[in-house]
Amino acid sequence: MFTGLIQTVARLATIQPQQESYVLTITTADDFLNDVALGDSLCVNGVCLTVTQLHDQAFCVDVSAETLACTTFKNLHSGQALNLEKALTLATRLGGHLVSGHVDGVGAVTQLQRSDESIQINIQAPEDIAKYIARKGSICVDGVSLTVNHVTGCEFGVNIIPHTWENTAILDYQLGAQVNLEIDLLARYVERLHEYETSR
Repeated sequence: MFTGLIQTVARLATIQPQQESYVLTITTADDFLNDVALGDSLCVNGVCLTVTQLHDQAFCVDVSAETLACTTFKNLHSGQALNLEKALTLATRLGGHLVSGHVDGVGAVTQLQRSDESIQINIQAPEDIAKYIARKGSICVDGVSLTVNHVTGCEFGVNIIPHTWENTAILDYQLGAQVNLEIDLLARYVERLHEYETSR
């Protein structure tokens, strides 16, 4: 589990295609990997991945065919900025919201509007997950915990403060950029509870 609070922005060094998967080598800041061990889970742009190799300032992860099919990872390129977060512990402050690292769908940036104090971003969500996105609810975008400001149909808006803009890969967003989306965990359980009760 994660919180959606990004700890560092890394860079994708290499992509090694396998038969149906990728091996990614990701470079990080000097001290980010100090307490990371083989087998640890890291949230990479909203995707929970397992560390398979460790180097001084880099690590490797395997990306399965299923992950490639369900996320933006099929469009990765060398040098790309990636949001990183370590798995939370029982002593971690939960400053964002509970994030599983299981992407529900891929959205597209439809608006980037900058002002003196913030950046307004609108994102078009896939129709099958749009029903789970609610005004003032939580949404995870490329691993970043954000509050939904408004929803119109399948499009929703989030407000990015300067700190988040400058310290995450959101800084590189352009119109049309594809982003990984994870809905709030509570929405899944509410739907399942409703389905169960109505089927009885």
